[in-house]
Amino acid sequence: MRILNSIVFILCVAASTATAQNRTHLIGAGPSRLLDTYLTPEHFSGTGFTYLYIRDTAPTDTIRRWTTTYEHETDFSNTKDRSGNTGLIEGAYHFYWARYYNFSPIKDLRLQVGAVANASIGFIYNMTSSNNPAQARASLNITPSATANYRFHIRKQRFTARYELNLPLVGIMFSPNYGQSYYEIFQLGNYDHNAVPTTFISAPTFRQMLSVDWHYSTHWALRAGYLGNYQQSRVNNLKNHIYTHRFLIGLTRSL
Repeated sequence: MRILNSIVFILCVAASTATAQNRTHLIGAGPSRLLDTYLTPEHFSGTGFTYLYIRDTAPTDTIRRWTTTYEHETDFSNTKDRSGNTGLIEGAYHFYWARYYNFSPIKDLRLQVGAVANASIGFIYNMTSSNNPAQARASLNITPSATANYRFHIRKQRFTARYELNLPLVGIMFSPNYGQSYYEIFQLGNYDHNAVPTTFISAPTFRQMLSVDWHYSTHWALRAGYLGNYQQSRVNNLKNHIYTHRFLIGLTRSL
């Protein structure tokens, strides 16, 4: 009997600290602006597309204060210069792992503060140049992060508004030096400050996302939102920025 009571007690404790898990799939489209002075001093603009997958946990009680969020973001952009004669295509994959502390100052409002580890890899390709036609991108960053989640009702329909902001702190990125070719880096092995430590001064990158969920059933919600990702750096006498604005639509499933 004591063993049975112990098992019941353990299950009750586990249930009391359980979390609800949300999985979201989003697709988005919107304008992109590119600059990479390693390839060309010209500015480029065009249209881009994004797929975003989010898996997060939400505490179901006041005992569990810490939660984790995973985000996988894939981007593709097709851009032209001002004359329309030269084009750049850009692609990237970003992985975000966030750890948040949760608190609720008022009813229906949940705030999160924490930090995000972000690993990114990608490329920029100049479709008309035969001299240094491509640029590789790779970086790892630690960013402070905060979110706000507010639940509300409209005519008995449940909604949740969410805002997320990631700000730069420190990181490391790959970059060729000014005038250095990829042949020198990878074939000759001539290292020239290609692994560059970054801060919020040399790489003031930040990301924000605003979304609204309509909970049309117990386990499903329709999500619409905006994602702004502003990546920029100035290292090794080279300037780079990729500004993307995406209008998102997708579905969220609560487990």
